[in-house]
Amino acid sequence: MISYKIRFLLFFALIWNFSCQDDRDKSDFGLAYPDYFPTPHYQFGKNTLTREGFELGRALFFDPILSVDSTISCASCHSQGHAFADHNTALSSGIFGKTGNRNSPAMFNLAWQPVFMWDGGINHIEVMPLAPITNEVEMGEDMLKIASKLSRNPSYSKRFQRVFGEKPIESQQIFYALAQYMSMLVSADAKYDRYRQGKESLSADEQDGLQIFRNKCASCHTEPLFTDFSLRNNGLEVLNDDLGFGRITLEEADNYKFKVPSLRNVVLTYPYMHDGRFRTLDQVLDHYNKGMVHHKNLDPLLMTNGQPGILLTDTDKVKLKAFLNTLSDYTFISNPLFSE
Repeated sequence: MISYKIRFLLFFALIWNFSCQDDRDKSDFGLAYPDYFPTPHYQFGKNTLTREGFELGRALFFDPILSVDSTISCASCHSQGHAFADHNTALSSGIFGKTGNRNSPAMFNLAWQPVFMWDGGINHIEVMPLAPITNEVEMGEDMLKIASKLSRNPSYSKRFQRVFGEKPIESQQIFYALAQYMSMLVSADAKYDRYRQGKESLSADEQDGLQIFRNKCASCHTEPLFTDFSLRNNGLEVLNDDLGFGRITLEEADNYKFKVPSLRNVVLTYPYMHDGRFRTLDQVLDHYNKGMVHHKNLDPLLMTNGQPGILLTDTDKVKLKAFLNTLSDYTFISNPLFSE
């Protein structure tokens, strides 16, 4: 039986020099995960994880007060029933009916992520919400205005005081609360996990699919998180001017590279790719089999005998899909702890 760790994590390298919190005892809550998971990248540090802080972050996540017109919440594009992905449309929508140029990615196991966004443009979970909140297409709001709105709300004013003490509501506290909620979104109870723990067996097709996965996919989608968090060009046809990682680095060699997503819950997180161009797993597998464009930045791991593709037979695809279904965590998507 593999035990679960419950840790209170110490953090030594914040990218911000946040002021210290007072020393009140807040150690009533913890981050739980299987012991075959690696150590989380995010260590909380001065952002002491507490139940009240988590619940405040949860309230903010589901509240459209964070958007300029109070119509869009974080949850508008991150649905729990689909592992906090946006399954409604290929390109996610924001305020005033505006449409962006990407599909909102799924949100789980965020405490392990060293970079965020499809282009890897943010490297800290506490900073991550700033991008959608201030983006003119997504939520279009200013952090100072959000702090003012929350300060005028009696309920929020009291909750912030309970978590952060008698001080004015500031952006830092908002980001802290959201980070506590998002970090607790741990998905680790799929059939695959029960297999790893010796609690459940895989069928013959699922076992074969696991071996195909390890031979064909695991170089980028590394177990047990099913991503290596790298940014790669995976041979997608260029349909617009979204340069991906190249937009961040301004290096031509990084053009059209996007972050490798986790394949946990992949059956639930359609549509697929940064722009939601594929609706089904069959389309995704067909792309990796024979549909890739031989772009000059194409990742060499996706080449076989000098040509794009990882070569999957029809039988391979059936068995690979059988295994991918074992990565669905139905406990996670129905957990009331994460619900509004």
